[in-house]
Amino acid sequence: MNGRHRLGRARVIAPLVSRRLWIARVVTFGGALGVSFTALLFARAADWAEVVLLWLLHGRPYLILLLAPAGLALSVWLTRRYFAGAQGSGIPQTIAALHLQQSAAVDAILSLRVGVGKVCLTVLGLMVGASIGREGPTVQIGAALMHTIGRLFHLKRQDLQRSLILAGGAAGIAAAFNTPLAGVVFAIEELSHSFESRTSGTVLTAVILGGITTMAVAGNYTYFGTTQAELDVGAGWIAVVLCSVAGGLAGGAFSTSLVVASKPLSGRYGQWLIRNPVGFAALCGLLIALIGLVSGGTTYGTGYAQARGVVTGTATLPLLFVPLKLLATVVSYLSGIPGGIFAPSLAVGAGLGEWMAHLVPRAPESAVVLLGMVAYFSGVVQAPITATIIVMEMTDNQRMTIPLLATALLAFGISRMICPRPLYGALARRFQAAVERRSPA
Repeated sequence: MNGRHRLGRARVIAPLVSRRLWIARVVTFGGALGVSFTALLFARAADWAEVVLLWLLHGRPYLILLLAPAGLALSVWLTRRYFAGAQGSGIPQTIAALHLQQSAAVDAILSLRVGVGKVCLTVLGLMVGASIGREGPTVQIGAALMHTIGRLFHLKRQDLQRSLILAGGAAGIAAAFNTPLAGVVFAIEELSHSFESRTSGTVLTAVILGGITTMAVAGNYTYFGTTQAELDVGAGWIAVVLCSVAGGLAGGAFSTSLVVASKPLSGRYGQWLIRNPVGFAALCGLLIALIGLVSGGTTYGTGYAQARGVVTGTATLPLLFVPLKLLATVVSYLSGIPGGIFAPSLAVGAGLGEWMAHLVPRAPESAVVLLGMVAYFSGVVQAPITATIIVMEMTDNQRMTIPLLATALLAFGISRMICPRPLYGALARRFQAAVERRSPA
């Protein structure tokens, strides 16, 4: 009995005195604080970039015909020359890093240099009118920061490195949207597709500390404002079906377009694109500028202001906002610049919900707008639980939980019929394969 008692006491005491475990805790605590502060600074810089763009275009709307092509060309040149791995959303890179076996490849994808480039070039893209968001890039930045701190403290075990990457990505989402619960669910549903006992504590700790830091610095704000909209059981639930179908179809089509268009091209056009990525980015910038001029400038940037206005009922969107914003987001992503699709997708969903509200006059318009947001977002990322919680937390509205969840799940099912492979997973596998081809055996 004494032997068993001593063994049991040793098992209890060991975690309290283990140097390795205390180092891991310090890395998690410090990394979570660092991710939160970085995300907040990134958010301020992104807001500033959009203000600068408005100032530049005030009274000079056609200046965008010069700004967008030049800005996107410069961004792609800098990305390929100095920040390889910073292109695109950042979420596929983070997922790929979780599955790569070569430590050198992971270090390259999640280096501080790439993180700095991600911030600066995403801000540049917003300043010249690209339809991109900062939330996806914040995932890669958070993962890079946590991974780098782990390396500095010589935490080399693969499972521990993986948990730190997961925790950094989750903390990044939580801080970017000020939605702690969504950060945890995003790590489970999208980044890792599982919830392992070895990583759960690290992820939860990072997200909680990140959430506390964000609220302490920025306050308990809601990303898209507050709405008390409700949807009664009955005729109003027709909106659930309508938004699910529209959001699932549109989101699936958007994801399919990115998956198909991001495949390596063959033939004369493919060879030209390989040789002239900067020129292609300039052409994409010109198209983004033309789309923006047709939309009256509403397609530039994240779409945050437009979505917030519709959610709170203080603004309406142009009739063609949905197709134009969707097209601008596709072109921005395919140009090869750093930048995510979260915020633009939520903006497209808000516009889609505004469309559907006219078909269901008995349902509150703000409630249908939320359904449109969650339907399209779920259709794009094919992560219905994450979509539901993000929209619910961003608007501080628990009354809509059941309609939002039902809409997200239906839209997810419809999207899968169009795009069988989830967008981020497909892009991650392609990115991982490219990295492994370049890496020595």
